[in-house]
This record gives sequence, C-alpha cells and structure tokens, in this order.
Amino acid sequence: MKTLLLAIFLLVTLTGCCTRSGGETEPRVEYKTKVIDTACDWTKPIYVSKADVLSDQTAADILAHNRAGAKVCGWKPKGK
Repeated sequence: MKTLLLAIFLLVTLTGCCTRSGGETEPRVEYKTKVIDTACDWTKPIYVSKADVLSDQTAADILAHNRAGAKVCGWKPKGK
C-alpha cells in the first residue's frame, strides 16, 4: 500500500513539473526609440560687439558654442 501511494505521489509530482515544448508562443512587441535632435531649431549663434567686455573663459565658451553650431547646424558668419 505504501509503495502504491509513493508511486502515485511521485507520478503526480513529476507530471506537474512537465512543460510543453515547441508549440505556439505569444507574439513579442519590440519598442525602438528614435532620437530626434532639435537643438538647431532653438539655438542660435552668440554675437558679440566690440563694446562687450568678456573674460577669457567666456570668450572661449562663446567661440566653442559658435564653432559647434557652425559644424552641426550649418551656421554661417553674419554678413556686415
């Protein structure tokens, strides 16, 4: 009797762990992120007049900003 109960218990336990292989799977949804750079729409060159007094660091920062904008956004020098 004990062996029969043990056999039934093992049978129930082992069949409960079975999984179906193959078969149909749920469709997977993939998300792709697209980055749109709009910096050229809202940034403009910084213009400095001869009367402006700037520190060396501020002048270097303005020059770097304007050079980056010329490279990335195609800014042209302002005509006189």
